[in-house]
Amino acid sequence: MNDLRRRLARRLTRLLLGAPVQLHDAPLPRAGVYRILICHMSLTLGNALLLTPLLQELEATWPGAEIDVITRSGIAPVLFGHYGGFHRAFRLPAHGVGHPLQLWRTLRDMRRQHYDLAIDPDPQSQTGRLLLRLAHATFKLGFNGPKKSGHVTHTAALPADLRSTGQRPVYLLRHALGLGTPEQAAQATYPVPDIRLDAAELAWGRRTLQRVLGQPQGRRDGRKIIGIFANATGPKRLDAAWWSTLLRALEAALPDTRLVEIIPHFGRSLLDSRYPAYYTGDLRKLASVLGSLDAHVSLDCGVMHLACAAGAPTLGIFTTTQADEWGPYGPGNHALHAHGLPPAAIARELAALIDALPARPLQPA
Repeated sequence: MNDLRRRLARRLTRLLLGAPVQLHDAPLPRAGVYRILICHMSLTLGNALLLTPLLQELEATWPGAEIDVITRSGIAPVLFGHYGGFHRAFRLPAHGVGHPLQLWRTLRDMRRQHYDLAIDPDPQSQTGRLLLRLAHATFKLGFNGPKKSGHVTHTAALPADLRSTGQRPVYLLRHALGLGTPEQAAQATYPVPDIRLDAAELAWGRRTLQRVLGQPQGRRDGRKIIGIFANATGPKRLDAAWWSTLLRALEAALPDTRLVEIIPHFGRSLLDSRYPAYYTGDLRKLASVLGSLDAHVSLDCGVMHLACAAGAPTLGIFTTTQADEWGPYGPGNHALHAHGLPPAAIARELAALIDALPARPLQPA
């Protein structure tokens, strides 16, 4: 009787989660991978943008492959749609228990596909690993650690010297391909988040920024243009007095710059409408304007990651979260470790970084 129950349990598990997979000793193949699935659960703008380095790495490794993403984020097509390899997003409900029919339909549609490779890029999400188990794929890739184990054909331990949320999924793929040691990976170059703005979007952003500043189209007065986004969520958000102190010190240190406020999604200035301002609810339009700035300054937030992905030199101020985990990286981007520092001290550091940046010409469309 016990043997019968075990056999039934194994068959039910196989029916629901697919056949078990075995860990492979050989690296992932460079040929024969055409259909790829990424299991990525996060809803936030920043987390979604930090997936784009993995998309770049996948396109570079298998340029002819097609990539699907299963996610709770409703903005995945907006963020990933300009990637040639991106095919579609399976959107899960934010709360599956409250929307069981939508959850079932999405999982059904995903499980109807067969992938050459499925990836769980998050080292912590249990749901990501469950989705990986549900997917029909020849190869399954994911981290192995305290919160993740098993159910993959290729795996990697979390690298101690690489904490960046944007870089870790790339490391995972490179490790599975047999490219270098963990020590070499920590010193390697990694793709920077990129929303893939096209020429028309960049030209539109330049024109819009000039209009906001009252500048003639295609001309500028030589002063650097700095975008300021004063919003953040939860304990990361700082009050108007903190921002006022920081910006007055920044203006004093850099009198030949122009500040532009980027208005939050709720449509209200957090800087008392003191500066020229830009507002839109369209993420790609916002990215187009951010990409025209000489620099972007904000706390750790989704718009910080959007500015980085738009190509603006991004200066992220970290007062609560971990800069080595969530900070912008790449040429011109800096994460300021501002825990416990007064605004004036942060302004001095910002001024030095901005002063070292070259002005970016606003070319006529």
